[in-house]
Amino acid sequence: MDPGVTASRNDLVLTGFGSEETVTENGNITTTKSEELEEKKNNSGITYGIDDNPPWYLCIFIALQHYLTMIGSIVSIPFILTPALCMRDDDPARSEIVCTMIFVTGLVTWFQATFGCRLPIVQGGTISFLVPTLAILNLPQWRCPEPEIVDAMTPENRTELWQIRMRELSGAIAVSAIFQLLIGLFGIVGMLLKYITPLTIVPTVSLVGLSLFENAARAASQHWGIAAGTIMMVTLFSQLIREVHIPVPGYSFGKGFRIIWFQLFKLFPVLLTILLMWGVCGMMTHFEHLPVGHPARTDIKLKIIEQSPWFRLPYPGQWGIPTVTAAGVLGMLAGVLACTVESISFYPTTARMCVAPPPPVHAINRGIAIEGLGTILAGIWGSGNGTNTFGENVAAIGVTKIGSRRVIQYASFLMIFLGLTTKIGAVFIIIPQPVVGGMFCVMFGIIVAFGLSALQYVDMNSSRNLFVVGFSIFFSLVLPKWMQAHPHSIQTGNEIVDSIITVLLSTSIMVGGITGCLLDNFVPGTPEERGLIKWQKEIEFTSNKDDADIPSTYDFPVGMGFLKRHKVFSRFPFLPTYRP
Repeated sequence: MDPGVTASRNDLVLTGFGSEETVTENGNITTTKSEELEEKKNNSGITYGIDDNPPWYLCIFIALQHYLTMIGSIVSIPFILTPALCMRDDDPARSEIVCTMIFVTGLVTWFQATFGCRLPIVQGGTISFLVPTLAILNLPQWRCPEPEIVDAMTPENRTELWQIRMRELSGAIAVSAIFQLLIGLFGIVGMLLKYITPLTIVPTVSLVGLSLFENAARAASQHWGIAAGTIMMVTLFSQLIREVHIPVPGYSFGKGFRIIWFQLFKLFPVLLTILLMWGVCGMMTHFEHLPVGHPARTDIKLKIIEQSPWFRLPYPGQWGIPTVTAAGVLGMLAGVLACTVESISFYPTTARMCVAPPPPVHAINRGIAIEGLGTILAGIWGSGNGTNTFGENVAAIGVTKIGSRRVIQYASFLMIFLGLTTKIGAVFIIIPQPVVGGMFCVMFGIIVAFGLSALQYVDMNSSRNLFVVGFSIFFSLVLPKWMQAHPHSIQTGNEIVDSIITVLLSTSIMVGGITGCLLDNFVPGTPEERGLIKWQKEIEFTSNKDDADIPSTYDFPVGMGFLKRHKVFSRFPFLPTYRP
């Protein structure tokens, strides 16, 4: 028992994890949730738990690592988004979009870690929104003009060309995210979980990666040699030599200078790959092994850095007032649903990795609500994307064994600062296209695998399940592909209705998610066969009903005394005092 904390018989002693230690009548101490969590912490090797505060210098170092882990996914989005917006490759506004994403990521991450679900998770741009985005921009009215027409435009007209499309996306993203905000605030997440089964998750999430294979192929085909080298490098670092330690000099006050064996390949496989292959492209450019203007050259986009200001403050409506159309909102709703499903599966995983108590239902509701609010802000700010939990940063916790939310709060301040530095964003934009294509092949593949991993809960010896999985994925690739090739095939007599139906049927994650959900909930099958028993154990969210007077990991950092004094707050599904 900690010094200075005493207890009489039958009293409760508060511990670091917000549980209790019970003293029985005969004076024996029973095993409690606190002791179980402490034992799990020791067995897991976690260095700092979710409520622990590492030294400030360690927080800065791990925060930088989280930023570097996140930035790879962030900068990949504009490489797909900006061409669809009809933006030229050398437009300096590309770096402004990247910095806007990073800035909003920092804001939402701080809100999530401090007042949201309070798990140490990073929020930011997501590939899930690219699928409906491309479906919307594939509508006849938003398709890009021919390149020679764009080249003949004045700079002002070229700017308006992409900004009018960005305003359409911004309005669609912001309005569709209101749905996510509301299901979190009103506690509808629990009801949706009855229908969001593993066979719904598999097509919804895996199709995010499968739908973007053409974008990966387009970038990689610019130079297959460089793309293949990128794939081999990231495979080597992340899979083959990830346990190899590198000696680096270190210093401590007690021991002075010494050699530290650093897990370089395990921590930074993506960053190392990009830097090495970028260097290869630089050498090929220097020795003129690549023709002038080749996408793999490192000198074709240098003017982006030259023309970008050092500091720029992103602000709401910076590309103009967002526009709202029914087709855009309903189409973008597919991305919102995909992000919701994905995040719900990340919350309990993150809690286990941090050796934290299972997230109660109010934390889940609040986390989804904050994600919705973050996506609304991302839309209003004009990032061209939404926000979602980064799986890469969740995995980083397992690698570093540091699950403190304080580290994520430091990381959020770092993101906000770097989001104001436009030249840093410009550096990431000039990464050679074949290197990006090679990274796409790996990253999109991992997204597909994450979606397919939900099959571990399902009986795949069942012909019923094989039918549901196979048809929902295959049909969701066939129909959107046909719709994109025949954008005028829907003729109802109403242009707005035509656009809505076209976008919905062109969005693979929407078609796949609805198909998988309907088939799994209507085709007869036992709960064990459908994987519901194992899945319910995986997402067993509690309400802390029996621990109303005990401080919780998921309580607000301020104002809990006020909330507990007024019973009315126990009726709000998103507050820590919620008692269903």
